[in-house]
Amino acid sequence: MGKDIKITEKSSRYKESGVDIDEGNKFVSLIKSEVQKTNIPGVIGSMGGFGASFDLKSAGFSDPILVSATDGVGTKLKIAIDTGKTETIGIDLVAMCVNDLICEGARPLFFLDYYASRKLNAGNAAKVLDGIITGCKQAGCALVGGETAEMPDLYYGEDFDLSGFAVGAMERGNELPKNVKPGDFLIGIPSSGFHSNGYSLLRKIVNEQGLKWDSECPFAPSKSIADILLEPTRIYQSLLGSLITNGGFSGLSHITGGGITENLPRILPKHCSFEIDLTTWEVPDTMKWFIDHSQMTQEEALRTFNCGIGMIGAVSGENLSTVKNYLSKLNEPFLEIGQVVDAKADAYLGNLSTYE
Repeated sequence: MGKDIKITEKSSRYKESGVDIDEGNKFVSLIKSEVQKTNIPGVIGSMGGFGASFDLKSAGFSDPILVSATDGVGTKLKIAIDTGKTETIGIDLVAMCVNDLICEGARPLFFLDYYASRKLNAGNAAKVLDGIITGCKQAGCALVGGETAEMPDLYYGEDFDLSGFAVGAMERGNELPKNVKPGDFLIGIPSSGFHSNGYSLLRKIVNEQGLKWDSECPFAPSKSIADILLEPTRIYQSLLGSLITNGGFSGLSHITGGGITENLPRILPKHCSFEIDLTTWEVPDTMKWFIDHSQMTQEEALRTFNCGIGMIGAVSGENLSTVKNYLSKLNEPFLEIGQVVDAKADAYLGNLSTYE
C-alpha cells in the first residue's frame, strides 16, 4: 500500500476553493420532506441513493412505452435572478418538460432537476426547489432526485442555471400523434403568458424602452414588468390527461420556441399542412405591446411567441363534440383556430391584432 493520507481535522481546503459540502447537505435536509410529498404510486425508496427506481406496474401500466424529455427555462431565468423572484421559476422548468411528454401521449411519472451555481446557498436553492415541487404536484409526477453543483469558476455572482429531466409512460398503441389527417379541427388552449420562450428579445425590449423590472406595466398598471414576465408556464397535464388517455386527440403540439409556425408541423404527416385563422382569438395585451415595440413582422411574431396559445390539439370530426363538451364542463376556454389540410404552404388567415 502507498503512504497513508494525512487528514487534518475539520479541513476547509475544499470549502476555501469555493465548494461547501456542508451547505449541500443542509440543502438536502431542507427539501427532503417536501420532495417526498410528491411521491406517487410506483416510486420506490426515498431520495439519497445513487439513482431512483420506479415500478411501472404499481403505477397501473400493463404494456408501457417510456417517454423522456429534457429542457431548461432559457433567459427567463435571468429575470428571476436579477429580481430575486425565484419562487416560481421551478414551475417553468417542470412545465417545459412535462408539456412535451403529454404531446407524445405519455403521462408524466417522475422528474429530476439539475441546479448549478457559483456558490450554493441552501436557502435560496430551496426556494427554487419549492417551485419545482409545486410544478411536479401540478403535473401529478414525483420529484425523485436531482443534482446540485458548485462551480465557482463557471458562474458569476448570484447566477445559477437549471435543467429538468422528465420521464412518462403510455400503454403501447396510445402514442401521439396518431392518424392526423386533412379535415381534423385545430383546437387552441390558451397560454398563461410568454411561458419560457422569446425572453432574450423581451429583455432587450425592456432595456430599449428604458424600463426596469419593477417598473409599472404600460399594459397592466397594477403589475410590474417582472410580475408579467415571470408568470409561470402553464402545465396542461391535469386538464388534458384524461382526453389524451381516452383518445380524444389525433395530435398535440406544445407551442414553445418557434411558435405555432415551427411546432404545429411537428405533429403533421408529410401529406398534411395547416390553416390557422388568426381572427379567432385576441392576442393578450401583454404580447401586443411587446410585438408592437419590437417592430417585428407578423411572421416573426408567430415564430417567436406563442401569441396566447400554449397548446394546439388536432381533433377528428368524430371526436370534436366530445372534446368540446369536456372542456366546456371544466369551464376551460378553448378556440377552434383552424384545420389540418392537404399538403401546401402553411397558411395564416387574417392578421394579428396590434397594441393600441
